[in-house]
Amino acid sequence: MKILVTGGAGYIGSVVTEHLLDGAHEVVAVDNLSTGHRGAIDARVSFREIDLLDEPSLAAILGGVDAVCHFAAFSQVAESVADPLKYYRNNVGGAVALLDAMRKRGVKYFLFSSSAAVYGEPDETPIGEEAPLRPLNAYGNTKLAIERILADCSVSWGLRSLSLRYFNAAGAGARHGEDHRPETHLIPLALDVALGRRDELVVYGDDYPTHDGTCVRDYIHVKDLATAHMLGLEKLIGGYSGVLNLGNGRGFSVLDVIRAAEKVTGLAVARRIGDRRAGDPAVLVASSEKAERVLGWKRFYPSIDEIIRDAFIWKKAHPEGYPE
Repeated sequence: MKILVTGGAGYIGSVVTEHLLDGAHEVVAVDNLSTGHRGAIDARVSFREIDLLDEPSLAAILGGVDAVCHFAAFSQVAESVADPLKYYRNNVGGAVALLDAMRKRGVKYFLFSSSAAVYGEPDETPIGEEAPLRPLNAYGNTKLAIERILADCSVSWGLRSLSLRYFNAAGAGARHGEDHRPETHLIPLALDVALGRRDELVVYGDDYPTHDGTCVRDYIHVKDLATAHMLGLEKLIGGYSGVLNLGNGRGFSVLDVIRAAEKVTGLAVARRIGDRRAGDPAVLVASSEKAERVLGWKRFYPSIDEIIRDAFIWKKAHPEGYPE
């Protein structure tokens, strides 16, 4: 198939692109490089530096495309709270422009990178797809808004869409890894401390009702995410539409992750206990049973040690991240 990947210069987009190419698909990648990196673009793809709000350019590259994998979005939660209009303009506006261009070119298959942020603070865990949708920030609201737009487009013009709600993606692929600027994710931050690139890691609260008092989160290897996207495309083309959670199936506390980072690297991760952050639930863990059943998906890298090991290998090979 010929696949258009938006956000192809970003973390998850670049790893999924790598898997699509290895699976003999033809890939056209687009990214405006506002947060992505030119160095993350696989040499095997046809790359276009395009903003999704540039509808004429989008329409021009959609010719012959069979399906779209949509990853392009701003994703910093705190920034979304401070500047919600930036997030609605980019995330929702970009998705609307992309869908309009798809409608005009007759492209009807859409695989969407959604988020566990659509759930907000859950009533219970593990979280299933039928849990209440109550985002706590503008980022989560934009993801939910796009999911609802997809449902409306399905009724209106026959769009087929599959929304994959990720929990915490981590790890690295063979060629591509995590390079956010600024970095806010726990595993790369812990590795930066281990490698001496940061002085310490702040643990936000140690008095939660968990096994060690720190928050528990669900970390899924980015390679397992990529596998799910490959299977999701097959199901989408085969006629399936809907939403699916993608997670590890178990949770790891902040201290679990720090100890695993120390074990994998053989280096100390200096940390101090800080105050709780407002709105941080004690436990967020996904139920991925539906994805396993519908897609025939399985996780090949569920161990937190494996996830951190791959992230560490990539970070050592790219100490400054991608070249600009």
